[in-house]
This record gives sequence, C-alpha cells and structure tokens, in this order.
Amino acid sequence: MRLNELRDNDGARTERKRVGRGAGSGTGKTSGKGHKGQKSRAGATINGFEGGQMPIYRRLPKRGFKNPFRKQYAVVNLGDVQKALEDGRLEKGQELDENILREAGLAGKKNLRIRLLAKGDFKSKITMRVSGASKSALSAVEKAGGAVILEQTTDSNS
Repeated sequence: MRLNELRDNDGARTERKRVGRGAGSGTGKTSGKGHKGQKSRAGATINGFEGGQMPIYRRLPKRGFKNPFRKQYAVVNLGDVQKALEDGRLEKGQELDENILREAGLAGKKNLRIRLLAKGDFKSKITMRVSGASKSALSAVEKAGGAVILEQTTDSNS
C-alpha cells in the first residue's frame, strides 16, 4: 500500500441531501415528505402523539408518591465534628449550633436543617444544638460527656 492509494472507507463521507431543488434531483417538489398532513409541515409534529391511540405515558400506571411536607436534613457525622475540633476549625469549649457547624464547612446547603449521625469516633465533651440526631449519635455524645439539644424549628422548609 502506498500513500497515493489511501482513501476513506465507502460511506465515510456523504454529501448532504439538498431537498426541494427540482424534479431531476429525486427530492424536488414535496422534498420527500409526501402530500399534506401533519408530518409534512415544518415543526408540526407533536411529541408523544400516537395518531389518536392513547399515548404510552398515559397507558402506563402511575407509581409512587412525593411527599410535599417531607423533612430534609444536611447530614453531619460525629467523626467529622471530632476532626474539625482537632484541626481547630471548631472551638472546644464553645456550644455548637447549626450556623457554627456550617461556617466550619461541615454542612453544605444553608437552608437545610442539620441531622447528627454517629459515623466515626467521637471523644470530645461538647454541647451541640441541632435539629435532629440518631439514637446512636445521642448515646455517643453522652458517653463522651457532652450533650445534644434537639431544636424544634417551625420554618417554611419543614
């Protein structure tokens, strides 16, 4: 094989179809769209329309339920709190509330309430004010000599 013998595979480069350019082109007059009707019109196809038949998105049963009143929490693990205390991002004698935990970078979204979970080791005597906590997190903080105060919030996000 030589350089002058190299060429593309068959069908690798096709010229674009120029429709509506005369009867001799094979795609003149109606441009391959037939006569009249919805599908011959520009931009007139309806998504999901099945010619009068009940569309599939209406034939299939609806499943599940989305509770508009569900409570969403940002999760903070006790191991992360302990690490923040050791790194100096949190003060040891200070009572920790949700704003302080957010400022330390432990909880993400500002509008979510914070729920404490027991993942990781925790050994600091500290008081925390949060919206929620798991039973194991409560016992882990109390075992270390601290306390968790659960706050009941009545905001629009509850």
